[in-house]
Amino acid sequence: MAGRKPAGTAKRQLPKAMEAHQFKPGQSGNPRGRGKGVRNKLGEAFLEALHEDFNEHGADAIVKCRQDSPVAYVKVLASILPKDLNVTINPLEELTDAELIERIGELRDAVDSALGGTGAAANGTEEATRH
Repeated sequence: MAGRKPAGTAKRQLPKAMEAHQFKPGQSGNPRGRGKGVRNKLGEAFLEALHEDFNEHGADAIVKCRQDSPVAYVKVLASILPKDLNVTINPLEELTDAELIERIGELRDAVDSALGGTGAAANGTEEATRH
């Protein structure tokens, strides 16, 4: 047992047939590599053809899709919408403090007139209730 190497330290030996075909250190499997722009040429050609086809038939295709397959039409619409849609539904967020105070006064006047003048302003307690 004294002459035995610890487990995991033995060098792996490849069969002679495989060894001749292995890449040498620092050698690529494709030394010339992919030419510049080759990857993009197909995509650009596809988009150009799609653009030309859409210019010619796009509007009619959309109408036909909407009429023949409304589910597919809605799916397409949903797929092109942004995933995060920021919608402001509170118009008061955009107002300044002065505009908010003015709006509160208008609402107070509207409530007072709707109640027939029986609100805080009619009772003379407007200043006491205003914060």
